[in-house]
Amino acid sequence: MTGAFVAMRNEQSVSPEAVPVAPFTDWREAIVSACGLHPGERLAVLTGWPVEGRLRLLAVLANDREGQLRLAAAEAPAAYASLTPDCPQAHWFEREIAEQWGLRPEGHPWLKPIRFQPGRGGLGVERQIGRTDFFRVEGEEVHEVAVGPVHAGVIEPGHFRFQCHGERVLHLEISLGYQHRGVERAMNARPGRRAIHYMETLAGDSTIAHASAYCQAVEAAARVMAPPRGLAIRALALELERIANHIGDLGALAGDVGYLPTASFCGRIRGDALNATALVCGNRFGRGLVRPGGVAWDLDAARARELGRRVAAIERDAAGAVGLLWDSPSVMARFEGTGVVSRQTCEEVGLVGVAARACGVGRDARKDHPFGMYRYQHIPACTWASGDVFARAYVRWAEIERSCHFIQQLLDELPGGAVRCEIPPPVPGRLAVGLVEGWRGEVCHVLVTGADGEPAFYKVVDPSFHNWFGLACALKDQQISDFPLCNKSFNLSYCGHDL
Repeated sequence: MTGAFVAMRNEQSVSPEAVPVAPFTDWREAIVSACGLHPGERLAVLTGWPVEGRLRLLAVLANDREGQLRLAAAEAPAAYASLTPDCPQAHWFEREIAEQWGLRPEGHPWLKPIRFQPGRGGLGVERQIGRTDFFRVEGEEVHEVAVGPVHAGVIEPGHFRFQCHGERVLHLEISLGYQHRGVERAMNARPGRRAIHYMETLAGDSTIAHASAYCQAVEAAARVMAPPRGLAIRALALELERIANHIGDLGALAGDVGYLPTASFCGRIRGDALNATALVCGNRFGRGLVRPGGVAWDLDAARARELGRRVAAIERDAAGAVGLLWDSPSVMARFEGTGVVSRQTCEEVGLVGVAARACGVGRDARKDHPFGMYRYQHIPACTWASGDVFARAYVRWAEIERSCHFIQQLLDELPGGAVRCEIPPPVPGRLAVGLVEGWRGEVCHVLVTGADGEPAFYKVVDPSFHNWFGLACALKDQQISDFPLCNKSFNLSYCGHDL
């Protein structure tokens, strides 16, 4: 069924007409076969795609082994045989398609809204967030615990429904949608100059990742590439974003088990990493830096030296703070064996980022689908095989070390020249994909330009979209008191999921 797909690579574009449109049954068979037969091939995107008044289903498969993206489409029937029973990676995507486009995947095992957004009524449910038919376990001494959407502390809203027997969690259901702002819908309505600002605020802790994916898609559609110096500064900012968030997560994990030395130290060190980003562009989260064609701010020699000094200090201080975790038996007793996700489950549900690498799956777009400066300077994937809280913590620490070394290498070899090139007028009739390895995992943006060159279709997949179900899997047969620790070890985005 190879002819059912058109192949491309990250940061490339094709004509939308080049994407094969197959009969639905052939399209379904090709996707199920590809995801089941080829190690490393998985669903990066599955979505509805309106074309000239008709709706198609578009699939983007990522072949991590060969560094390819393969695209295929099918005319969308009102009801169709669900892919999920044969390809569990499609589970969340098919629920979104049903909610957004009114198509019903017959045989889907858990068909209900994921965002409760105003759509086309395909699920036939009340569009009130959190109002749904939750799964229930019946039996003697079985009880239900509901958490959220309002949580203690400064945290975004999300609802968690536990079915428990004593302390043991039999099932966790996650209900989101409270943060839905219509970002994707706005991107499909000719956003113009506002587009980059939507991207920077789509998930505020992933400003660089989403802005970079957007710019890559725009540049691929225009058939231009940012100059090397601009790509290097983008990579610096992306790795600083990774360092800041990983350090913050390690501190929060320490806090969740009551280990205050690391929690306190990491809070301060995270601030140092955010201030390093502010040194580059004036904003601690990197807003205003990444722009189509490159970056808006250059890095002079004095600031480059200062950045190198700060990164060295961050690595040294983080090593001391995080080393305390690994040397504490009480911490390790809480981390090891808690919230285990097997490699098989990881592959079946399509986890990405830290969650996948902690299961021994070396899935990393910087390596598998290299983009920007990562085409020229390699950064290996960090993995651990146990799939538990410890693995997710340790992968974060290993990535902090590698990111610090990568930044120092970039600063030593920073290319000369301009940091930004001019983007030509929009090119009509192009379909582009931008993949970026954000700190949580793979960020994917799909852009299709219309006959006038303006965006005719835009799709965003945040890594949290792939991974929320992984958190539910991690809680199965765990103690309910372990939920805060497991939740923090994934640290998924509510707003990045809800868009």
